[in-house]
Amino acid sequence: MAKKASSFAGLGGLVFSTDAGRHCPDCSQPVDACSCSHTVIPEGDGIARVRRETKGRGGKTVTTISGVQLAEEPLKELASALKKRCGCGGSLKDGVIEIQGEHVELLLAELLKRGFKAKKSGG
Repeated sequence: MAKKASSFAGLGGLVFSTDAGRHCPDCSQPVDACSCSHTVIPEGDGIARVRRETKGRGGKTVTTISGVQLAEEPLKELASALKKRCGCGGSLKDGVIEIQGEHVELLLAELLKRGFKAKKSGG
């Protein structure tokens, strides 16, 4: 039977770390504090896929745009411009732009107007 440790020192190792989040592969600093140039472009076929999702969001509808081949900073600027165009909130998570509400047709038209190859995905 294993003996129960009575103190933190008795555990003998890392129990919990708050050092989380995305780190730069070049300098190992958090991405927000890194001074390296991040020009990583996500892989894909170059077609932005726009789809409506509700799964895992408590019944709320979200329009997602994936497959946009831009570096991180231009992708943030595009996400901001699309949110303003729709007049709603949203976010950028792991290279996928999420816009609150159902705006598939509006976003498709806006992406095509900006010169991206875009198509409707899903139902």
